[in-house]
Amino acid sequence: MGGFFGVVSKNDCVFDLFFGVDYHSHLGTRRGGMAVVTPNGISRAIHNIENSPFRTKFEKDVLEMKGNMGIGCISDYDPQPLIIRSHHGTYAITCVGKVNNSEDIIEKFLANNSHFLEMSGGDINITELIASVINQKKNLIEGLQYVQEIVDGSMTVCLLTNKGIYVSRDRYGRTPAVIGKKENGDLCVTFESFAFLNLGYEQYKELGPGEIVVLDNDNGVTTLVEPGKKMRICSFLWIYYGYPSASYEGVSVEKVRCNCGKYIAKRDTVRPDSIAGIPDSGIAHAVGYSNESGVPFQRPFVKYTPTWPRSFMPTIQEKRNLIAHMKLIPIHDLIEGKRLMLIDDSIVRGTQMRETTEFLYKSGAKEVHVRSACPPLLYGCKYLNFSRSTSEMELIARRAVMFLEGNCEPETLKKYHNPDSQEYANMVEYIRKELHFTSLQFNRLDDLKEACEIDPEKLCTYCWDGRE
Repeated sequence: MGGFFGVVSKNDCVFDLFFGVDYHSHLGTRRGGMAVVTPNGISRAIHNIENSPFRTKFEKDVLEMKGNMGIGCISDYDPQPLIIRSHHGTYAITCVGKVNNSEDIIEKFLANNSHFLEMSGGDINITELIASVINQKKNLIEGLQYVQEIVDGSMTVCLLTNKGIYVSRDRYGRTPAVIGKKENGDLCVTFESFAFLNLGYEQYKELGPGEIVVLDNDNGVTTLVEPGKKMRICSFLWIYYGYPSASYEGVSVEKVRCNCGKYIAKRDTVRPDSIAGIPDSGIAHAVGYSNESGVPFQRPFVKYTPTWPRSFMPTIQEKRNLIAHMKLIPIHDLIEGKRLMLIDDSIVRGTQMRETTEFLYKSGAKEVHVRSACPPLLYGCKYLNFSRSTSEMELIARRAVMFLEGNCEPETLKKYHNPDSQEYANMVEYIRKELHFTSLQFNRLDDLKEACEIDPEKLCTYCWDGRE
């Protein structure tokens, strides 16, 4: 995943850029970067943020960078922004999304004598690949349109020139791009809508699917390509990725999470002693459940974060699991002899939830019931890299289907979409036993769609039902 922030200002933009990017730190853990237009060209800084937060790494750069326009990003994968020199002139570029057909694009461009220089972990930097696609066309607008045509997946692009910032939201609007404006006319563009609120901006415009705009000091915001009609915004932004204060398509993250908890409670028959949310994204789901059911919300454990910030999360999964476990500190008075219900945003592999459950049993819990705010994940995300899974068989729901059926063919998987089917019940029971829960229940997809409070046809639900 990742996030971006850009500023066009009549004065120096670096202060707003710095804090705007910092507000996206929940979306990535590996790289941070900023690029600013100066009288001498584009100045850029990129740092590794795996062992230290963005703000700490960039404090010195903020004092040295000066300019009226800039872009920055938090990235989970490639170093960004990149500075590109081409027939379009020099520009900086940052991207959010996923390219499934990168090898095909690379083969096509290598045949045309294109060259790729930036490497990330031995692979071609996808941001440079996107720049190469843009450079195939005679101007930036056509190049950004070409990205949307050629990429199989999803790609939102933020591009900085010495004249303005071009923003291209991905073709089906799977990720957001929001413009803010100050009273004096200064502009910003952001992934997360809340990132500009404390900087004095108010929301001006949310880009539509495939829309391309340019921000500059002379004309403000100019639409270059009108938005398309088809939208498939990622439902998981509300369920997990988004910060509680963020809103997408006019609906806040916190509200949707409370809605999810409410819908789970409406269908539940278990009456535990207390409800707890897995920190951090599970908390609002648990509050919604508690409010609807009347069962008190409590915190039987807390997450210790002063020396374990989210940014310190290694890419090796076994190390991530260990650190996730080390963060949790039990409160024995609220655990011993209690019937607990835990609510999390999702169950992906199940490893962390199983360890959390065992940790609660060892701390004296009588029962541990688990509820997931979203349906079982049957398909790996093709669009946003939200899961670090290297294979769909890492998904515990997939493994359950394989155990029950002996295959995971498309027609087989379809039988497990229906929450009222016996196949679905068998899958949930397999997962419950595998992870040692007292009981297990997933939010239904129809309830999740209701919770999001927008036209269900505009939601991407691929990871649950394979619908593209």
